[in-house]
Amino acid sequence: MAGSSLEVADVFRLHGAYWRQTQQGHLNLNRLNVMSAIERCRSAQLGGHTLHCQHCDTDVIAYNSCRNRHCPKCQASAAKRWLEAWQTQLLPVEYYHVVFTLPAAISQLAFYNKSKMYHLLFKDASQTLLTIARDRKHLGAHIGMTMVLHTWGSAMPHHPHVHCIVPGEGLGLDKEHWQTCKTSYFSPVKVISRLFRRVFVEGLRDLFADGSLLFHGELSGLNTPASFETWCAEQNKTENGWCMPNGP
Repeated sequence: MAGSSLEVADVFRLHGAYWRQTQQGHLNLNRLNVMSAIERCRSAQLGGHTLHCQHCDTDVIAYNSCRNRHCPKCQASAAKRWLEAWQTQLLPVEYYHVVFTLPAAISQLAFYNKSKMYHLLFKDASQTLLTIARDRKHLGAHIGMTMVLHTWGSAMPHHPHVHCIVPGEGLGLDKEHWQTCKTSYFSPVKVISRLFRRVFVEGLRDLFADGSLLFHGELSGLNTPASFETWCAEQNKTENGWCMPNGP
């Protein structure tokens, strides 16, 4: 609603208790903790302090923030500071937004192996972009990138994905000339998706060989080499869910 001052915290405070009651059995502890933090953010429950203006002799109570990384109010200022800091390092070139995602089956495995899988997601996403950028059919240059991990989707399901900001120009492979992207997108989605899929599934095989993966619940049947290899082969055939369209 235009001009509305209604915030997420207001919605949680008004309807959060009823929603939690109706969703019993479907909410994990992480989500409940986030809701609780947002509800208490900048309220008397977290305490506060008084600000005094000597010019107009006015006192204002400032309540403490929850500092939860999922709180929209707390993260708005943090995001602004982060953006301002990174803007000082930007080149005067076109930038592209590339998002690497994981299909539902792999996201489920990632839920029980967050540290290993998130590390693999970062490593293989960056490897994919560097490999494609060096290909003369696309850019033929060395590039850098900025990457940010999101672990939840907009509807708050577990949905790990990495947002990447990559320049459309870079230092040529001869390290003497500057190369510029000739299209309005960094690379075709299928090219990025298929390369990322291949290197990520290979990474999963390496993690399994090292005994680094945990299997719980519905995934417990994947703890044998034969079953895991069959599962990996199935994921390697999955076309959707690896990369989103990229553009400026």
